[in-house]
Amino acid sequence: MLKSLLSYFCAAVLFTACSQKSSAPDHTNAAKGGKHFGTAVTANNAVPYDKVMAKMANADSLNMKVTGKVMEVCQKKGCWMTLVSDKPGYPEMRVTFKDYAFFMPKDLSGKRVVVDGFARVETTSVDMLRHFAEDAKKSPQEIAAITEPKREVSFEAAGVLILD
Repeated sequence: MLKSLLSYFCAAVLFTACSQKSSAPDHTNAAKGGKHFGTAVTANNAVPYDKVMAKMANADSLNMKVTGKVMEVCQKKGCWMTLVSDKPGYPEMRVTFKDYAFFMPKDLSGKRVVVDGFARVETTSVDMLRHFAEDAKKSPQEIAAITEPKREVSFEAAGVLILD
């Protein structure tokens, strides 16, 4: 009798576990054929990247949605990317992902995206800049040439929408 009850209990647990919705990121269409990673993101009210610095004139960090073009993606895991403006003269902005919870496709360079999260003005250390350069598969000479910390805008995204 006890074996029968235990068998039914195990079967019920297995059935319940298998019928649970997966917690894997949903990469289905989020808007106009776009795919999203992390939390769901829409393009509504997204600020073009070239407007970010003006919005941050009086703040060290701001919660916002930003749209831009992906310049580079970490080639080890897809654990960061850089965004650039369509307008010349703006530096790239490094985007990391909240709680290291999701990664970007490594072939995302050149695509337009919307990132939703926090923009921050911070100083990136030489060690971290060199780490990013290694992840981007830069040459040893390029890595060795990094000798100064860099004050820059970085972004921690809770979600990313790929527009094209």
